[in-house]
Amino acid sequence: MSISAAEVKKLRDHTGAGMMDCKKALKEAEGDFDKAIEILRKKGQKLSAKRADRDAKEGVVMAMVNDDKTKGVVIKLSCETDFVAKNDDFVQLARKMAGIALSEFPESKDDLLNQKFESITIGEKITEQIGVIGEKIEMAEYERIESDMVVSYIHMGHKAGVILGLNQAGEAEEKAGRDVAMQVAAMRPVSVSKDDVPQETIDKELEIGREIALKEGKPEAIVDKIAQGKLNKFFKENTLLHQAFVKDGKKSVEQYLKSVSPNLTVTGFKHIELG
Repeated sequence: MSISAAEVKKLRDHTGAGMMDCKKALKEAEGDFDKAIEILRKKGQKLSAKRADRDAKEGVVMAMVNDDKTKGVVIKLSCETDFVAKNDDFVQLARKMAGIALSEFPESKDDLLNQKFESITIGEKITEQIGVIGEKIEMAEYERIESDMVVSYIHMGHKAGVILGLNQAGEAEEKAGRDVAMQVAAMRPVSVSKDDVPQETIDKELEIGREIALKEGKPEAIVDKIAQGKLNKFFKENTLLHQAFVKDGKKSVEQYLKSVSPNLTVTGFKHIELG
């Protein structure tokens, strides 16, 4: 049967698939638009199964905050190649999915995949795009934060993203929050403060400290003290509030925030990066 150029364009605009793929799908569907979409989606499912063991280490990290700056989300939409990751259509797809995440604010990644994307779900849209692009694509990570003020920061052309919560709102607080979000992207802290570090991490660091001290021939009586000193150094280097502030190394992040407002502090952060 004859398929018009207008029908092919309509399917291409709806799915993003190539013109020839759209024409083939419409011919196979005998001109039925919805059936053609399903054919393209099934192509994506087959390709998804074939490429399941591929590495998808490239992609786009997108961070967003709502208008009243009390909620934020960050997602990582992964793909196989940098070529696809830099494609504007792929970036816009990630932006639209992040927008849905922000609007619906689902609790988990699985919940996000079940959110509506036009006439289908986000999960189904990803499968469809696997068929369109020909690469493994996945919603690799999703995080959210809710606080008195939330700021976002996207680093290095969508290669990393941070959302960060503060306990106070205001223009000065927002600027400070963005500075600290940049700190998170640059210094990769493991938690907000030493009080948030998991006990298993503390135990591991103490064990490493003891082993180093013993190998250096330190007396058994002071090994625990040395290990505690190394743990304190770990806290200073790896917990956000105790880190040296990158814009002024004479202050800790905690001291910097208190210089903006005496009670200002970070309530939480989420950091996602490629790789």
